[in-house]
Amino acid sequence: MRAVLAEKFGPVDTLSLTDIDDPSHGKGDVLVSVGAAGINFPDGLMVQGLYQVKPGLPFVPGMEAAGTVLTAGERVKHLKEGDRVLALCGTGAFAQKVAVSAARCVTLPDGVSFSDACALGVGYSTAHHALKQRGNLKDGETLVVLGAAGLTGLAAIQIGKIMGARVIAVASSDEKRALAKENGADEAIGYDNLRDDLKSLTGGNGIDVAFDPVGGDAFDALSRAMAWNGRLLVIGFASGRIPELPINLTLVKGYSLVGVFWGTFTAREPEIYADNMRELFGWYAAGKVRPVVSIRNGLSSTPDALNDVLDRRATGKIVIVPEETR
Repeated sequence: MRAVLAEKFGPVDTLSLTDIDDPSHGKGDVLVSVGAAGINFPDGLMVQGLYQVKPGLPFVPGMEAAGTVLTAGERVKHLKEGDRVLALCGTGAFAQKVAVSAARCVTLPDGVSFSDACALGVGYSTAHHALKQRGNLKDGETLVVLGAAGLTGLAAIQIGKIMGARVIAVASSDEKRALAKENGADEAIGYDNLRDDLKSLTGGNGIDVAFDPVGGDAFDALSRAMAWNGRLLVIGFASGRIPELPINLTLVKGYSLVGVFWGTFTAREPEIYADNMRELFGWYAAGKVRPVVSIRNGLSSTPDALNDVLDRRATGKIVIVPEETR
């Protein structure tokens, strides 16, 4: 089969497209024909050796795929050949086939395309978990979303509105701010005067919940703009700088700093994760969440897609559609 291979840690441009053997799978695994593979920010970090988890070399990157089950191990009871699934594989998705634990697969309802399934996987599921379990977002609260034109940002806007919040989107360009407004944001602002703008928009009362996949200077502004009993959600550090928090701010302002690590959540709390996915699929069927998806054809487009995400040029979700599986 064809696959994107990382033979060493380094820039994503060092990835190669090559022919490798089909992956073997164990008794509790399934072999999936990849219909679409999602591009995620951590994929690019993993290729560079900068992610929390470092796979053994060489490896096929890609942590999420959607496709059709080709074969199932003898211990697999809930999946069979021909089933359509979303697979959370950690690595291996940027290929024509991927082997993954059946426990890490979610059966796709009718009407959910492979590309939309990838958006609902890591991106929407991260935002959902962040706002529901970690942020405990309540009806009528003010939610600020950084990186608002990226996939998790757009997901947070849409889910925040479903949960009844007033949503202030923060994005770096007029085009991105317009996209955020199209997806439900009540206001959309830039980063240049973030602290002052947030103070003005909240009437000096501060932010109830902040969704931050950016870090850096924007985190510094958020840390000074939180409301009493607020929750500042740490999603990631797309700016490239991991900020430091003067913890006296959390004391005198009475807010909480809350970490969101979606991968560990899915492993430690699989039943809650499954409930979340059922809710997301229900919202999708009802038209309440609408993934913004850009499709790139062919595995050869993977390095360019990863660079677009790493350099924060992408809006919404990028998915790779591999060549026909053979």
